[in-house]
Order: sequence, then structure tokens, then C-alpha cells
Amino acid sequence: MLTKIWSAANYGLKAVEIEVEVNVAEKGFPSFNIVGLQSKSGEEAKERVKTAIVNSDFEFPNAKITINLAPADLPKDGSFFDLPLALGILSSAGAVNKIEEKSYFFGEVSLDGSLRHTRGVFLLAILAKENGIKNIYVPRECANEAAVIEGIKVFPVANITEVVRHLNGQKEIIPLKTIIESELEYCGPEFDFAEVLGQEFAKRAMEIAAAGGHNLFMVGPPGSGKTMLSRAVPGILPPLSEAESLEVTKIYSITGNIPAGGSLIRQRPFRSPHHSTSLVGLIGGGSNPRPGEISMAHRGVLFLDEFPEFTRGALESLRQPLEDGFVTVSRAAGSVQFPAQFMLIAASNPCPCGYLGDEKKECKCSLHQIMNYQRKLSGPVMDRIDLHLTVPSVDVNKLMIDKDKYVGEKSVAIRKRVIAARRIQQERFKGLKNIHSNSDMKNKHLKEYAQFSDPANLLLKQAVNKFSLSARTYFRLIKVARTIADLDKKEVITDAHIAEALQFRIKTDL
Repeated sequence: MLTKIWSAANYGLKAVEIEVEVNVAEKGFPSFNIVGLQSKSGEEAKERVKTAIVNSDFEFPNAKITINLAPADLPKDGSFFDLPLALGILSSAGAVNKIEEKSYFFGEVSLDGSLRHTRGVFLLAILAKENGIKNIYVPRECANEAAVIEGIKVFPVANITEVVRHLNGQKEIIPLKTIIESELEYCGPEFDFAEVLGQEFAKRAMEIAAAGGHNLFMVGPPGSGKTMLSRAVPGILPPLSEAESLEVTKIYSITGNIPAGGSLIRQRPFRSPHHSTSLVGLIGGGSNPRPGEISMAHRGVLFLDEFPEFTRGALESLRQPLEDGFVTVSRAAGSVQFPAQFMLIAASNPCPCGYLGDEKKECKCSLHQIMNYQRKLSGPVMDRIDLHLTVPSVDVNKLMIDKDKYVGEKSVAIRKRVIAARRIQQERFKGLKNIHSNSDMKNKHLKEYAQFSDPANLLLKQAVNKFSLSARTYFRLIKVARTIADLDKKEVITDAHIAEALQFRIKTDL
């Protein structure tokens, strides 16, 4: 008997409809075969599904079972098809009533018949809405991912027995109520800028970077607060818009990073990969391409501590996404494009020991060691970073200050200014595709959106001549000045805005 069940496979950041054809033949030697370019995990599905059916107190047919995953020319990676395989076999064996309405079934089964948390459910829900599918059956632990998509019924399934009883009309599974975005909770920042003692210059740089979406590079000795400053940045960034939240949730769903019971991602991502991360881990890739850390940081912050310790290949691979806002992974089966529009914060010590130029501790590195360390960062990569600053050691007087007397500016106050500046930019770039902040502007946009006062124009020309700035540096300097003017709520860029931008643009001597 032939049974057809519908499911989906994930490729890149899209779900593709898959037709699961299950044939249980009356003639032929008993066997169990799956065809249709299934991966190793899919091949192992035969043992998982057979054992799950038996342990759910159903009879596994002693017959020749052939399963085809169509289209057969599309590679299929993952354990998404366990549930439709099981239901297809049971339906062909007569244990499940015929499914009249086209529905999607999706999820990995355990040996006891229960369903595990499965990545990619959010993409399945989007596919269902696009194709007009009303019902989807997914593991209960990840059903909330799909419940934010309106217009579909999401049935949270705990085990095979439960879904069989539902399909046979014995005990109904109650579909989830659609989760409204406003009902989702927002957690506060991990670190507050008020907790960072001193470093007012660095805090100002962080505010400018957050207001314009600019990349930032810090150099300073160990313990100066570089990591803490970076981790406080998400707390001053504006909230994710609905479109941005959907983009981020897609990435987190396909990588399996939405926790059990989780739903739409509401907080801007903060990713901090170790410097030993591989090129594929950072950029993305694999035989079935998966997003890397730079895509996981999409619409958020990518913090690269110990920047020179990353491999040269990893650092050079950042050049294209920093410029274009996406990364393209090409494989024999085709190319996949992952979004990678992130705010880069890089931190480094001035030398291998970390105390070059420090007033309190003596540097123990040789000149050769220092030169090799500094040479790891290429000009093209550093040229794509907008703000450069030195973070000195914190003054001991500020460390010993009474906490009750010290009142630093809280992140919530800085965030209000950042949001106000971003609103100015949203209004400015309304109608422009893929331009959301000042850092996204192309050179052609600067003529229209960056008006200078005469003193500012003169100062800019003097700076270009004195510091021999490259064309890329020149345009990035203007973008930073535009952001400072937005924070100051000024339409025209003044010489004061250019002067402050120059403090952060002239590269730190690493």
C-alpha cells in the first residue's frame, strides 16, 4: 500500500517541501530502504523509526518497505523526517486513518517514541504559510517557534502514540494559540555601563558605534575593561524591529540555538567566538551549508577578543561581509547566501604580554615579537573598522571609590539617545533598500545626506592631507561624523563633529 505524507527539508535559510512516499509491499523479502539522497543521519532513521514504532506498542510490518523522499535530486540532511516516516509506515499498515487534509509533519523521534527538539521548525512554519498549509505537527518542545506565525495551526506533539490517536479521532491535540510579539518578554542587558568604572572616552565611542552601527577596535592592556565594555553594548542598542526579529529567528532556528520552549528572538545577538574557531565555524559552510558565527551575530554584535590571535584566513574572510553585509557559501550542489549585517567589536592587547606602553608594568616582549604580533592585522581589514581607540588601565582611585558615591550613567539613559539617533536615520533612509543606519550608506549617499559647514569642510581637507587618509577611511570618517551629528540632533555636520570623529578614526598604534 502506498501512502504520501508531507514534510520539509532545510537548505540554507529556506525550507523546501518534501513529499515522503511510503510503500509497504505485500510481495518481496522483508526489508527497509530509504531513497532520495538522504544523509547519514537519515540512513540511521531506519533504526530509530523501527524501534520507536515497536516501543510505542504498534506492530512494525514484516514486509518490503520502500521510502522515497521527493524531489530525489535535492540532498536531505537531518533527522526531520522521522515523524513522517513513522506515520507513513503506520498508515500503510492500516494503524492510522488516511490523512485527508494536506499537512506538514516534522520532527526527530527517540527510541521510546517521544519527539525530540528539532531545529528548523520556524522555517517550516514560514513555508506552511507561503504554501497555504493550515496544519503542521511538530515536537512539543519547539512548537512555540512556529506559533508566532499567524494563519496556521501548530499541533505540539509529545510522542507517536499521541499523534496517531489525534489522526484517528480518539484524542485531539489542542493546537497552540498564536503568540503575539508584544506578549514576548524582554530581558535586560547582561552588563550595565554604570558598572564600568572610568573609561568615559571608551563609553562615548561605544555610544557612537551603537548609534550608527559602526565597527569598533579597542587596544589596551589586560584588565582594562575591554570585554565588559563590549558585553554592555547590546544593552544600549535599539530593540529589534519585527522584520529584524524574523531574520534573526530564522538563523537561530536552523542552527538549533532556540532553547526548548523558546519562540521569537527579541534581543539583539551577542556572539563571542574563541580565537581558535575554524574558518567554517566563523564564516559558515559544510557539505550542507550552515550559518557561522558572523551570521549568528546578524543584527547584533560580533565580539572578537584577542583579535590578532585569530588565523590570518579567518580575519581576511571578514572583509567581504563587513563590506556587503552578507556571506556567500558555494558548494558543488549550489550557492547559499547568509545574512551577516553585524556590528564588529574587536579587542586586542598592544603586544603578546599585553603591557607595551603601560605606565605601571614593564613590557617583556622583544621588538621582533611585537612586530610579528602587530603584523597579523592587515591594512584592508583594519581599514574597514570605523572607530579605533586605546583603552588604558583604570586609575586605582576610581577602582577604590565608594560605590554609593559613584554614579555612572546607566545604559538605559545612553540607550534613549541611541534610539533617538536611529530614528533620525530611519526617517532619512526611508524608502532605501538595505540602508538602516549610517554605517550602511554607500559613498553615493554621502553627497545627499552629509552636509558640512564651511569650517567642517576645511578641517576635513586638512585631516586628509595631514594623515594621508585612504578613500575608504575618508568616507568612513564622514559616516562617523554624520552619526555624531545625529546624536547632537544637528542636520549639518560641524567642525566639532569632524574633530570628534577624527579622535576615533586615526588608527591606534597597535
